[in-house]
Amino acid sequence: MFALDRLRALDALATRGSVAGAAGALHLTPSAVSQQLAKLEREAGAALTEPAGRGLRLTPAGRMLAEHAAEILARVAAARLDLDRLQDQVVGELRVGAIPTSVHALAPATLARLRGAHPDLRVVLADGEAEETLPAVLAGDLDLAVVENWEGLPAPIPPGTSRARLCEDVIDLLLPADHRLAGPGPVALADVDDLDWVADGSATRAQNWLLQTLRAQGLEPRVTCGVRGFGMHVELVAGVGVAALVPRLARPPLPAGVVSATTTPLLRRSIDAVWRTDRDTPAVRAAVATFTAVAAERDADGAQASGPSSRSASKQV
Repeated sequence: MFALDRLRALDALATRGSVAGAAGALHLTPSAVSQQLAKLEREAGAALTEPAGRGLRLTPAGRMLAEHAAEILARVAAARLDLDRLQDQVVGELRVGAIPTSVHALAPATLARLRGAHPDLRVVLADGEAEETLPAVLAGDLDLAVVENWEGLPAPIPPGTSRARLCEDVIDLLLPADHRLAGPGPVALADVDDLDWVADGSATRAQNWLLQTLRAQGLEPRVTCGVRGFGMHVELVAGVGVAALVPRLARPPLPAGVVSATTTPLLRRSIDAVWRTDRDTPAVRAAVATFTAVAAERDADGAQASGPSSRSASKQV
């Protein structure tokens, strides 16, 4: 009775709250969405929207039909998923949003392997924090999000999603090589009370975690550099003489004058893949498995490279 495209337009209007928002979610123009809604009203024989300021809102009939539309679209998605599982073909387009750490450290090898194993799969990759990628997964704009969980500040995993742990990541303390604590052995965080700190950009979970972690050790950190990108954090340790907490997965080769040490307490974060449970497709499963394999191999290579010592350094001689 009702065309699926028109039900999708109504569902998008109900969830996004505006024609412009619905158009963005459906990758259509606002005019195209309005046309779909007008056709649906004619099919329904009832007014589904009414003016609200400069926009539209759903009428009682529109809200009722939108509820049915959500159920119908969910059933169609489930049917599509069952067909995909039956065929078990890793094909089509897979849209992945990932934290910059995983984009730099894991994505190149993961995408290369997926391309080699599944030539009919096209992966579209963009970086973004969990606050950006998780809503996009829920909206259907992304198929998979790779997010980080800081101890005490995990990424909020929305209802209706599934997740898989890709890897654990140790977070090391970076110090100037001539600092008094730059000797052998782990460093107690509480002893680093004479340096300024570099942290992630303002109001991010990474910065909040750093402040929370240091305060738990009795420190009130003086953050003099707030920049995104752990590569820049390493450079600032070398150039300015600040301290930094940098995950190993995100750490580039250390420049001269920088020492890396494990900490007491030992600090960790984890990396997860998140996807909508009703979109657990062969392509999503293949991507999760490949990300996990690449992360495990990288972790093993890092353990072999570091050897028995918990500390690595690059010192100006």
